[in-house]
Amino acid sequence: MGRIYRPKKRDGEFCSIWWVQYYVNGRRKRESTGVAKRKEAERFLKEREGRVATGQPILPRMDKILYEEIAKDLWEHYETTGERDLKEADTRLKPLGQFFRGYRVVNIDMGLVTKYIYQRQGEGRANGTINRELAMLIKMLRFGYERGKVLRVPVIHKLKEAPPRQGFFETDPYLAVKSHLPLHFQLAITIAQTYGWRGPSEILTLERRNLDLEAGTLRLDPGTTKNDEGRIVYLSPELKRLLTDQLAKVVELGLKLGRIVPYLFPHLEGRFIGRRIRDFRKAWKTACRKAGCPGMLRHDFRRTAVRNLVNAGVAERVAMTITGHRTRSVFDRYHIVSPADLQEATRKLTGTL
Repeated sequence: MGRIYRPKKRDGEFCSIWWVQYYVNGRRKRESTGVAKRKEAERFLKEREGRVATGQPILPRMDKILYEEIAKDLWEHYETTGERDLKEADTRLKPLGQFFRGYRVVNIDMGLVTKYIYQRQGEGRANGTINRELAMLIKMLRFGYERGKVLRVPVIHKLKEAPPRQGFFETDPYLAVKSHLPLHFQLAITIAQTYGWRGPSEILTLERRNLDLEAGTLRLDPGTTKNDEGRIVYLSPELKRLLTDQLAKVVELGLKLGRIVPYLFPHLEGRFIGRRIRDFRKAWKTACRKAGCPGMLRHDFRRTAVRNLVNAGVAERVAMTITGHRTRSVFDRYHIVSPADLQEATRKLTGTL
């Protein structure tokens, strides 16, 4: 039979907080209710006795659970399910942990989150970046709620973000930048310009087995893309020629090293010879500066490819399959309308050349 009581302090006075005593499998268990009102303490005891009677686990006191516990739970969930890229998750969790570490979950509310936002803005972080971090925090709290460690999920308002970048490559700037790049990087941006594939994470990770010159195809394996879906495209005559030349260089490099080089984009010389090229940010910035268009991003090729595919009359479903856009909303955001597009529309409308 359970009971509630107020233990005595060292000075002989009774504690203001009620405690409960109940039994689990014949073993006595004492626990603080954390409340000073008798009625609330009685409800606490009934809830505990109800769980014991039905064989349910005794949940920990929610007011004692720290941020670190629910953050660890979410990380383990991502680690075991593969639901999210761990590197990306770690990027979002690191600043959250630096701020919220040591806080009890019950104290995380919009007021505390606002302090976090002010701090991140003071560090020069964009609203979009902060919103991605807040989304991670909301996910963490909801996951904690599902596990019975969070009593309620607080309302967290996100920030207004800047309009998405509108940059894309017209033909002349693209050719100008391309002319200032080494041949293997010219190949990489041609793939990006044609199919909208991501540079470092998709194009530079390609291996020789992903290329079939006889069939004229290039593919990305499932699990190697941002959305984990595989892709296959058919090569244009220019890309088939460029890839044939690149493959010949890789085969020649393998003979020189006395081993097979599996990558399509390995270092052809230098101390990293034979290893896969991870990035070409420096070469890209130099080429853009020499071409007179500094500040252009390689990611602009995704917008460019979407626009070119749509303007060429490719069905949107097919275009989305080529570029790897899973949702229509994101695909539409990447379909940028340029002044040249608007001028062309006027020409068609008025019948002028």
